[in-house]
Amino acid sequence: MPSIATQSYKSRAASHPVAVARDLLACIDRKSTNLCVSVDVTTKQSLLRIVAAAGPYICCVKTHIDIVSDFDDDLIVQLKALAEKHDFLIWEDRKFADIGNTVKLQYSSGVYKIASWAHITNAHPIPGSGIVTGLSAVGLPLGRGLLLMAEMSSAGNLATGGYTAATVAMARAHPDFVMGFVAMKRVDERDETSGGVAAGTGADFVIMTPGVGLDSKGDGMGQQYRTPDEVIRESGCDVQIVGRGIYGGGDGVADEQIVENAVRYREAGWKAYLERIQV
Repeated sequence: MPSIATQSYKSRAASHPVAVARDLLACIDRKSTNLCVSVDVTTKQSLLRIVAAAGPYICCVKTHIDIVSDFDDDLIVQLKALAEKHDFLIWEDRKFADIGNTVKLQYSSGVYKIASWAHITNAHPIPGSGIVTGLSAVGLPLGRGLLLMAEMSSAGNLATGGYTAATVAMARAHPDFVMGFVAMKRVDERDETSGGVAAGTGADFVIMTPGVGLDSKGDGMGQQYRTPDEVIRESGCDVQIVGRGIYGGGDGVADEQIVENAVRYREAGWKAYLERIQV
């Protein structure tokens, strides 16, 4: 059967088993953007300013909330308001990696109370399936979704081969909560990692892909970049994740430049998608 990547976002939104994945795919279709902006800044003001500027052009914002030095509850109130205003989802890139009981508490409690505001979060599969069980105990009743870290974009990372295949198998065992993967390609359909499930016959997993850049191939600290076309059209991934290519690093470039960069990546990603599904 044809790959999931040949189907439109709209058709997949109508049938995906995870509610937040349906919301994300519908948002992508509605706004004609497969761009997720990754905002790795250390102040509340910078985070909100960058998100406000990029918001109209994205389907998702990815945060690392624990690096914000002046975090407070008002940051979450304002972030949720921006998501509502500009029609995008919020992904807290927490990368949980502990036993089920611990991640359950990390997800629901503490300073950040991630499950109360983040539509999407993610986890490393290394602790075993208990990590999904623990997170789903909190996230499922709230309608949240989980991405498993199947691959990474950094040089020399260990998320390859059998590890990636085991991650895909873990996701298949939890179709009500695991909505997809952080991965560099369609790991759910490749012979070496699909677990024998033929392309187009298994569950629909959303592939969110980091390491996207139009102007650079690396950052000197192991990050490796590919273009939106390589990620979306050639590799069949669904969402391109762009950080410094949008806001320029530090506290961020001027709003006008953020908008210009976001439009550029949005257009490149959407063109690649249309070519992929041959519209």
